[in-house]
Amino acid sequence: MKVLVLNGSPKKKSDTFRMAEAFLRGLNKNQEHEVQIVNVIDKKIAPCRGCFGCWQKLDGHCVIEDDQNALLDEYRSADIIIWNFPLYCYGMPSHLKAFLDRTIPLVKMDMRQEENGRVRHEALVDFSRIHTVVLCGCGFPDWEGNFDGLKMQCRQCFGNLEMVCVPETPMLNVPEAAPLADPLLASFEKAGEEYAASLKLSAETIARLETPMIPKEMYINIVNGNA
Repeated sequence: MKVLVLNGSPKKKSDTFRMAEAFLRGLNKNQEHEVQIVNVIDKKIAPCRGCFGCWQKLDGHCVIEDDQNALLDEYRSADIIIWNFPLYCYGMPSHLKAFLDRTIPLVKMDMRQEENGRVRHEALVDFSRIHTVVLCGCGFPDWEGNFDGLKMQCRQCFGNLEMVCVPETPMLNVPEAAPLADPLLASFEKAGEEYAASLKLSAETIARLETPMIPKEMYINIVNGNA
């Protein structure tokens, strides 16, 4: 399968990218997949102008001539797209959100109503064959309430979605925290192996990945320098 990894962190070796690396190791454990990693911060992606020129051309490309069109070609040909990024103001980092905004050339202006009443733009590509994994981390000590807005956005934007939201991710790059971080990374590797087998993650697996590594009060004390 063709796997496109959209690394949304401004740092190439970020806390959250360690989760993606472990997930990819598991994904490739029994079968080597074609993996392309894109560090989105390095790409020239202008904000969407809202001109709808793409809906006049209907060729799956944006009228803005920057790096986005080549990425749209990769996006539409991928079997699995992994969005990996840190939580910024309860959502995606701005450069990654610009990428998402600029995927509008992959749909038409024409709309259709689904059986559940939702109205969507008709697609130019077969999104039903694309599977999406969102791996997001944050520096808060828990995830209750912190990922709600992001989860709603992702559910609206992506089909065939599996989403994992992980608190306390700064610990993943702290050597002293390795006894706690390494088991979590090992669980991400197992999750990648599970996903490769079924293109799904069980509720138990997601719960295990999202469980804080240390108690909230202890984490707050460490962050505040009171440990």
